[in-house]
Amino acid sequence: MAKLIKNRALANDEWVLVQEIADPQTLLQDCEQALILPLPFWLEHRDALCQRQARKAVWLDSHELPEALGEDLHGFELIALRFPVFSDGRAYSSARELRQNLAYKGELRAVGDVLRDQLFYMARCGFDSFALREDQNPEHALTAFDDFRDAYQSSVDCPDPLFRRRA
Repeated sequence: MAKLIKNRALANDEWVLVQEIADPQTLLQDCEQALILPLPFWLEHRDALCQRQARKAVWLDSHELPEALGEDLHGFELIALRFPVFSDGRAYSSARELRQNLAYKGELRAVGDVLRDQLFYMARCGFDSFALREDQNPEHALTAFDDFRDAYQSSVDCPDPLFRRRA
């Protein structure tokens, strides 16, 4: 079972991230596997997928907006945001949108090209779980959350800017 970081601790990944769909019918059949499905597949097969008893989640690519989930948003216990390359920061904005404007309370997972050096900033935007890139050491990456002692700006994890916290 793959390791990930969840709530600043190592955890086993119980979910299967579905990236390529060779046979859609196999995913529509009920099975016990917890699946993280691509947004277009969810939107196309929503009714059939809702009939599955197994846990289901959705992942958004960097160009897909969280608003596309509509009323389904709060029904997911997990939403994953994919970083196609580490330098594509659009998922940071999507994370803040989900947490601050859409009030999403479930697990928000960073997937894709996720590096240790990004974890501190991802957590500030609302991510609480991280599926690191394969060449990253999850145990070493845990130290990333302590890279900086404080931040000036407001964020999802600390809504007041530094000048308000000092007053």
